[in-house]
Amino acid sequence: MTDLFPRSAAYDEEWVNANRMGPNVLWLTESVTERMTLEPGMRVMDLGCGRGLSSVFLAREFGVEVWATDLWIKPTENWERIREAGLEGQIRPIYAEAHQLPYAEGFFDAIVSLDAYHYFGDAVLYLDYLARFLRPDGEIGIVCPGFRRELGPDDVPGYLTDYHGAGAYSFHTPDWWRDHWRKTDLVEVTCADEPPESNAIWEEFIPHTLDEEQAAIRDDAAGERLLTFARVVARKR
Repeated sequence: MTDLFPRSAAYDEEWVNANRMGPNVLWLTESVTERMTLEPGMRVMDLGCGRGLSSVFLAREFGVEVWATDLWIKPTENWERIREAGLEGQIRPIYAEAHQLPYAEGFFDAIVSLDAYHYFGDAVLYLDYLARFLRPDGEIGIVCPGFRRELGPDDVPGYLTDYHGAGAYSFHTPDWWRDHWRKTDLVEVTCADEPPESNAIWEEFIPHTLDEEQAAIRDDAAGERLLTFARVVARKR
């Protein structure tokens, strides 16, 4: 799908598949950065970076410095991938929980979070916490799993709750995320939409996940097709 994600197409497919932890994170990163302004030398927090593929993409494609921040993957493991990519001078692996970030206030020019923000960012006060690490006029951009319409507690289909459990209730529409951020008055939301490639991203993921999730994605595609992604970008006031 080089026509959909031309930057990502330049990366080794085996490397991507060997290190993936969900839907193709390079595609998600390429999607959100289309709506952001990243310039060489900027300081970027990659929050929930997993195995650091998105951090490598950011450093290579935009020449930024990246603080690859994750709780599930230890920094020594990510450091090996960073060294293999020849990006020791641009990416710093950090072991941290999303509510206990070891950074100075106003330090970052941008913050990104790919396929992770819904795990912690749907709390009302979280943006107030995260935004303190961003300089004034800095950008935050996320892409996370979402729904095409907002669902009530009794509306989420069983084929999704059977696999995702309570996690399915962290999936929201782009409009929900836009309003969730706007009500804080901390940021100006500049983008809140479904990436046009959302269906392709889910379909590409099917062979790379567990049988139960494959069935859930296929059931969704055969029905109402609720699953999508929410892409949201905002600028700190």
